[in-house]
Amino acid sequence: MTNPTALQRLEGFLLLGAAIWMFAETGESWWLFGLLLLAPDVSMLGYLRGPELGAVTYNLGHILLGPAVLLGWAVVGGSTLLNALGAVWLAHVGMDRAGGYGLKYPDAFHHTHLGMIGPAIRVEG
Repeated sequence: MTNPTALQRLEGFLLLGAAIWMFAETGESWWLFGLLLLAPDVSMLGYLRGPELGAVTYNLGHILLGPAVLLGWAVVGGSTLLNALGAVWLAHVGMDRAGGYGLKYPDAFHHTHLGMIGPAIRVEG
């Protein structure tokens, strides 16, 4: 398989699976998982102020750095709840990447590091 986008989507699927397993190991309620799985999408609200700010806020909610830091705090502090929250966040990122939703470029929501998403965009000139 030499298609980088397909490889990244496969990585997203594997990340989703690993994050679900991590969450299961915490023993926290699956209601928490279901309730918070889409929470990172609140970061899309930045698009209400334009594509540049939208890309920044969306990417902050969807880069791996956020859940990694949260999981690091969980390990250092021995917090099962923080570990569960980090796993949910990681699952969301994996789910998005597996579905082809990548980090955004500042020109348009549909322009991601995994390629264009959504309906075909026509440019009239």
